[in-house]
Amino acid sequence: MTQDERPIFAIGHARMPVHEVADACDFFARHGMREILRREDFAILELRGGTHLILAKAEQRIPPGTRAPFDLMVDDIDAVHRKFVADGADATPIERGNIHDSFSVTGPSGYAIPINSSHVAGAV
Repeated sequence: MTQDERPIFAIGHARMPVHEVADACDFFARHGMREILRREDFAILELRGGTHLILAKAEQRIPPGTRAPFDLMVDDIDAVHRKFVADGADATPIERGNIHDSFSVTGPSGYAIPINSSHVAGAV
């Protein structure tokens, strides 16, 4: 039997207050998250590895350009960037880096959401 070399922890939940829960839920589902639960003022979406994104009705105005309270990682950053652009999302050009390639997309409630290429240890 081989030993599981993965870290023992994962992020369970990330929270994001939004102006319109339904619009935010649609945005993230359209771009690859799995919808788990949707209510008028609350939604849960699933990311890879079982992490849940909790969307809740914001109690205060969110200034446009506010950095999202998390960043996202993807295996194929070029394909994901093309998908956002084709969907009409406001995405910055991809910046090529030493550790990550990355771009930002304007998401629900005007958040700037950083999206990075993955560098998971042991990934092919």
